[in-house]
Amino acid sequence: MPAPRSGGRAEARRAAQGKGAGAADGTSGGRAAARRSAKPKKNVKKIVAWSAAGVLVLIAGTGGAIYYKLNANIKSFDADAIATDRPPEAQADADGNKPVNVLLIGSDSRGGNNSDLGGGEDGGARSDTTILLHVYADHKHAVGISIPRNTIVPIPSCKLPNGKWTKGGNDLFNAAFSVGGSDGGNPACTQNTVEKVTGIRVDHTIVVDFNGFAAMTKAVNGVDVCLPKPIYEGDINPNLHKKGNLVLPQGKQTVEGQQALDYVRLRHGIGDGSDIGRMKRQQAFMSSLATKMKKEGMSPTNLLPLADAATKSLTVDPGLDSADKLLSFGLSLKNIDMHDLKFVTAPWRYRTQDANIDLVQPDANKLWETLRADQTIDGQNATGQQPDAGGSPSAAPQQAAPSMPAAPAGDASNASIKVAVYNGTVANGLAGKATDLLKGAKFAASTAGQAASTKYKTTTIEYSTSQKANAEKVAALFPGASLEPSSARGISVIVGQDFAAANGMGTSTAGTASTTPGAQTPAAPLPTTVTNDARSADDDICANTTYGSGG
Repeated sequence: MPAPRSGGRAEARRAAQGKGAGAADGTSGGRAAARRSAKPKKNVKKIVAWSAAGVLVLIAGTGGAIYYKLNANIKSFDADAIATDRPPEAQADADGNKPVNVLLIGSDSRGGNNSDLGGGEDGGARSDTTILLHVYADHKHAVGISIPRNTIVPIPSCKLPNGKWTKGGNDLFNAAFSVGGSDGGNPACTQNTVEKVTGIRVDHTIVVDFNGFAAMTKAVNGVDVCLPKPIYEGDINPNLHKKGNLVLPQGKQTVEGQQALDYVRLRHGIGDGSDIGRMKRQQAFMSSLATKMKKEGMSPTNLLPLADAATKSLTVDPGLDSADKLLSFGLSLKNIDMHDLKFVTAPWRYRTQDANIDLVQPDANKLWETLRADQTIDGQNATGQQPDAGGSPSAAPQQAAPSMPAAPAGDASNASIKVAVYNGTVANGLAGKATDLLKGAKFAASTAGQAASTKYKTTTIEYSTSQKANAEKVAALFPGASLEPSSARGISVIVGQDFAAANGMGTSTAGTASTTPGAQTPAAPLPTTVTNDARSADDDICANTTYGSGG
C-alpha cells in the first residue's frame, strides 16, 4: 500500500493545531513543525521590510536625480554684468518682512530649437515681454508692471560678451536685451535698465524663451484664455498675405504649446494691432496661469513638473541658480490671494515724432514711488508691519486725539449697506484699517484707495439722499465725523487725520517718513491712468484683452 500523501487540508489543519503523527525525521507535524512553519513568515516580513526600504531608497535616489537634473537645466548670467551703481536694497522691518522685486523676461530668441516656434529667421534675441513683479513684504499682495517694449528709455552702460562695456544712451527698451547680439540675450543689461528707469532694486531676474514657455503650458495641462474674435494664420504671420486657416477660435478656450505662444505673441488681427493690446492679453494669460496653479496647490508635487519644463529653457540671475532656490521662491508666493495679484501697464503715451512710446510723467514716477513704499495700487500698506499704536511721526502730543471705539457687534441689516472707504491722508494703510472697523460691524465695506485729496483733517462720510439713515449708522463708528450729502450713489467714508491720530498713525506732511522700523515713506496717490486700467488675477478672462479699434 502506498504511503499516504503528505499535504492536503487535513494535514494543514493538524499542523496549525500542533497535532499529527509526525515523521521520523521530525520534518513534519507537531509543535516543532508548527514553529518551523511560522519561520518563513518572519522571512517574508524581512523581505517586505527590505523591499519597502529599497523603494524608499529608490524614491530618494530619483528625487536626487530630479534635483540634479533641474540644477543642470538652469543657466545663470554673469554677476559681473550687473551694474555696481544700483538702487539700495529694501530693508527688512523688525519682523523680518521684506519685499521682493522679480524681473520676468520673455525672450524671442531664435537660437536652439526656438526658431521652430518663433516663425522667424533673425539671429540674436529681443525681450518680447517684460514684467516687473513686485511681491510685497507681507507676501499676500503682488503687482506686475508691464513695460512697453518700444518705450524710449535711457539704457546704461552694459557688459558685452567680449567683456567690454557699452557707452549707453537712449534707445528702445527692448534693445537692452539685444545688446551684444547673442542668442541668449543680455538679461543683465535689461535688469540694469529697469533699475535706472524705476529706481527700484531688482532682486531676481528670470528669462524664459519660446521652448520653455511652450513646455510650461503643457506641464500645467493648458491655460484658459479668451479672444474677442477668431485668429487666422495671416494674423500670426502678416507676411503670409492671406487669411489662411483658423488658428485660435473666438471666445474661451484652453491653449498650450504653440497655441499658447501664438496667443501671448499675437498683435495683428485684433484691436489696433499694437503692443499695448498684446500686453493686456499677456496680463490676462499670467492671471489665468497663476489662478490655475493656486487652485491646484503650490506644492512641490505640482511645482516640480513645471520647474522641469521651465528650467530647460531658463536663464536666471546668480541668486536663483539652483532648484531649491527656485522652488523656495515659488512656494513663497502661495499665500497671495488672486484678487490681490494685480497687473498694470506703466503709464505711457505715443510720441509725436515717431510711432514709439514715452512714459508719462509724473505718473510713472508715482508708480515707482508706490512700489518703493510697499504700498498697493489701491493705497493699502503691505509692508507686513502693523503700525505702532504707541507712536506717531508727528511731534504733537496725541493725548487730545479722539478715541476710536471698538467695532460693535453690528446687526444683520448692516450687511446690506455697502460702503466705499478712501484714505484722505498720507498715512499708509489707513483706509484698510477703517475698512476692517466697518467689517467688524457687519457693513459690506471695501477699500477704494486714495481720495482726491490727502488733506482731510476730519473724517467725512458722503451719502446720497436715500442713504442718510444708513450713513448715520456708519458715522457712529467715527466720532466727530462730518456727514455730507452727495450726488454720488451710495456711501463713501473718507478717513481723515483724526482717525489716523486715534489709531497711532498721525500724519505730518506728505513725504514724511514713518517712525515704524522698516517702514517706507508713504507714496502720493496714484493717478487714475494707472488704477483704472489694473487687472486682478481673478478678473473675467474675457475682459480687457484688447486695445484700440478693430475688435
